[in-house]
Amino acid sequence: MYYVPYTYPYPYPYYSNDPMYFDGRGMQHMYWGYPPEVEYAEPYRYWQSLNEARRIELKDYGKKPFVVNIEEATKQNNTYRTALWTGSHLQVTLMSIDVGGDIGLEVHPDVDQFLRIEEGQGIVQMGDSKDNLTFRERVYDNYAIMVPAGTWHNVTNTGDKPLKLYSIYAPPNHPFGTVHRTKAEAMAAEE
Repeated sequence: MYYVPYTYPYPYPYYSNDPMYFDGRGMQHMYWGYPPEVEYAEPYRYWQSLNEARRIELKDYGKKPFVVNIEEATKQNNTYRTALWTGSHLQVTLMSIDVGGDIGLEVHPDVDQFLRIEEGQGIVQMGDSKDNLTFRERVYDNYAIMVPAGTWHNVTNTGDKPLKLYSIYAPPNHPFGTVHRTKAEAMAAEE
């Protein structure tokens, strides 16, 4: 228990069981915050080490239990498509669409698809045939897109920076370990 003076509106003196710590320099801190060694560290070195620690190796971790900060992984990805996890019934891929580029008009007859925009902006189009894309919506950071199996669809980057998104296919749509550095590479692989 610690003595805490001047704690309006409570009567004086007031005693509290609030967590406190001593920083080794004889200073008593009222609240838990950054550890003392971080408070006084050179800020650039501290943030640089945080970013390095967050760097995720982008590869297919499929069929094993896996946990990832999906937002960080998606923003870190610079390839057109990288499979991050491929299981028996589900696949997660990361995508980066260049400025003015698009995913390309496509349909998956037996695959439902979920896409989430983590960074950037674009337009999504969907319809029952490639000549009849009746659905059109603008999408931004944190938007989710659900594409039912058999629906023609495309996502176009309308922003001034790469469109970062991830896609979930159920069942998987690409082979285990798929990495397409560019859209042209992806188109060639699909033929």
